[in-house]
Amino acid sequence: MPGKRYPRTARLNEVVHEVVANELERMSDPRLEMVTITGVNVLNDLSSATVFYSSMNSPDAQRALDSSAPHLRSVLGNGMRVRQVPKLVFVADPSIEAGNRIEQILAEGGRRHDTLDDE
Repeated sequence: MPGKRYPRTARLNEVVHEVVANELERMSDPRLEMVTITGVNVLNDLSSATVFYSSMNSPDAQRALDSSAPHLRSVLGNGMRVRQVPKLVFVADPSIEAGNRIEQILAEGGRRHDTLDDE
């Protein structure tokens, strides 16, 4: 469609991101207290939405998110004007871990460089 600058899926990604993030803040599950939604990718057919998250200090975040998916999907259905509410699939954001690994490597490189200067 000419003049359409903002694709429907991009808008849906934002809506799902906002609704899920806001609802997580309202939930009382302590395993979800340090969970941050980092991104969403809704499929074009709306069959599913991959919700990327990061979690600080909560090894049970994946289980908590998976168990809260039906509730979150229900809230999402109330907040979206679509015929089909996507199934929510939660995935730990791989970019967070990759960033942490890069920081670790850089820090180790800096320490290694410092010890070489002392020799």
